[in-house]
Amino acid sequence: MSESAHQKFPLQWIRGLDVCLTPALIPLYNVEDYIVVVIDIFRATSSICYGIENGAEAIIPVSEVEECAAYREKGLDYLLAAERNGEVVDGFDFGNSPFSYTPEKVSGKTVVLTTTNGTHALHLSRSAKRIVIGSFLNLSALCNWLKTQNENILLVCAGWKNNFNLEDTLFAGAVIEQLKGNGYVLDDPAIAANDLFQVGKTDITKYLDKTSHGERMKKLGIEKDIAFCLQVDLTTAIPVLDGDRLVKLV
Repeated sequence: MSESAHQKFPLQWIRGLDVCLTPALIPLYNVEDYIVVVIDIFRATSSICYGIENGAEAIIPVSEVEECAAYREKGLDYLLAAERNGEVVDGFDFGNSPFSYTPEKVSGKTVVLTTTNGTHALHLSRSAKRIVIGSFLNLSALCNWLKTQNENILLVCAGWKNNFNLEDTLFAGAVIEQLKGNGYVLDDPAIAANDLFQVGKTDITKYLDKTSHGERMKKLGIEKDIAFCLQVDLTTAIPVLDGDRLVKLV
């Protein structure tokens, strides 16, 4: 812990601000000691933020396609959303494109969602003190709330199939940019994420144009989703996990 942090802030306000670069590394952290921010920029957490902003009653994240499909038998009016490898799974209402989470489609509805990366990262983080959802869409609202929490923070990057990716790490760096200097001690991945943000911040869209997942999405013809997910502060809602449901933090 840095001497400067001790000098500037009371001991009780010195908190850890850490970054988990892939879900495969989550077991290396004592997740129960943190507020966890789950990050899956392309596209799960962006769509979750947009859906909650647009009046979805709740979004239920599940790990497997079969779990999602099982909600058909529950007799309630669920919307079922399933994505694998960037594409909507056959037989489901939609996937994780933000354009499927408009007010017309989700207002007052409960969505059951499974994705390749984001819901996987969320389920591995379930022992956290609290889990919230982050995206560029709610960046400032999220950071302003985190500043009020006297807790350690772990930014969990969903990555791609347990591998590192640029877009989630760069977003983690954007969060750190707003929080650093407020009594946080950064771990090495947090420092690296913030350094990455310094490289890409002048034109995030151009910088992330070279990402491997972005290339996968372009091949699927969904470049418009990439552009949508990189909009900053389009929303103010912060989705928070309450039991098994993501709802709007109040």
